[in-house]
Amino acid sequence: MKILVTGSAGFVGKNLVASLKNLLEKKDNTRTKLQVGEIYEFDVDTEPTLLDYYCEKADFVFNLAGVNRPKDDDEFMKGNFGFASTLLDTLKKYNNKATVMLSSSVQATLFGRYAGSIYGQSKLAGEELFLNYNKETGAKVLIYRFPNLFGKWCRPNYNSAVATFCNNIANGLPIQVNDPAVELELLYIDDLVTELIDALEGKEHHCEFEETVAVDRVDGRYCYVPATHCVTLGEIVTLLNSFNNQPKSLLMPEIPNNSFVKKLYSTYLSYLPENKIKFALKTNSDDRGSFTELLKTQNCGQFSVNISKPGITKGEHWHHSKWEFFIVVAGHGLIRERKIDSDEIIEFEVTGDRIEAIHMLPGYTHNIINLSETENLVTVMWANEEFDKGNPDTYFEKVVK
Repeated sequence: MKILVTGSAGFVGKNLVASLKNLLEKKDNTRTKLQVGEIYEFDVDTEPTLLDYYCEKADFVFNLAGVNRPKDDDEFMKGNFGFASTLLDTLKKYNNKATVMLSSSVQATLFGRYAGSIYGQSKLAGEELFLNYNKETGAKVLIYRFPNLFGKWCRPNYNSAVATFCNNIANGLPIQVNDPAVELELLYIDDLVTELIDALEGKEHHCEFEETVAVDRVDGRYCYVPATHCVTLGEIVTLLNSFNNQPKSLLMPEIPNNSFVKKLYSTYLSYLPENKIKFALKTNSDDRGSFTELLKTQNCGQFSVNISKPGITKGEHWHHSKWEFFIVVAGHGLIRERKIDSDEIIEFEVTGDRIEAIHMLPGYTHNIINLSETENLVTVMWANEEFDKGNPDTYFEKVVK
């Protein structure tokens, strides 16, 4: 399949082309039935005469070209209607009835706060052009009305508040929020691209619009991505500030699969400047070795790394309810555990050459001994709860009485 992507250098275009290339180069094996052939990238800087060749050969067209922030309002119609007209005329010139997708906007509803929007009017004119093209040629037309978009490679200070907030908070720049209660309907770029590739396979989602709300309908004139998130500006800023503070707090927020938090965190990270990609961790050192907290979670405990010098024994304590995993990743050691009302000791010889996870059981005092005379013992540790100085649930008692 030969695919034409107009607006290929834009936010959506870059992400779509990257995914199509992964399919073309067999780096992505999730769409085994989809045969991606040539990918034609067309943008404002592309030699204009290439549009003829691309329109003659394409089997599917993604029209993502458009104008969002022109210097003059007249450019809205020129960019959002004018180029679409040129594209369709060129397809007709070669009698090419390939499926054509149009990137439109929810602003084309001209409802509520979008009433009178010049941008919305230009998008609506483009939609009507495509609908007439469908009636005239019989070619399949897919009109997507997108809400606010966010994700990696989105340009800040342009047409996305999320991109601006991510960029500014990541780079220590000020942000302005006039009303934290304002709610946005947001669509993540990976969800959008997944839908567009679904469309390549004829699996697009159709809808009709009730005011600005997409309502699923198999025979709907429009298309939509069913995975959107409604979030207030205040909630977005609160989350971004917590992400920005993570190197200090070490606290990782809950990021359930497909959640807005997960998608926003991924987006935020893509805006980090080089000097924030790496950050120092606090290490507590003494003559026995060191202990460093790595990561904390809200409900799933914390991770740490412990280094024991040759011949050193660490631990010698027990917990009422807390439990841990010890995972030796380098060196040679011995882990011992004893139920506090028993004399029986259980032992586990551990080595970085055979990585295993050992439970530290509640009610069992335990220690870890570096058996090497020359090498450090490196142990990754997980505890089921964050350490609480006010209630440490940690009691000294030697394993060997």
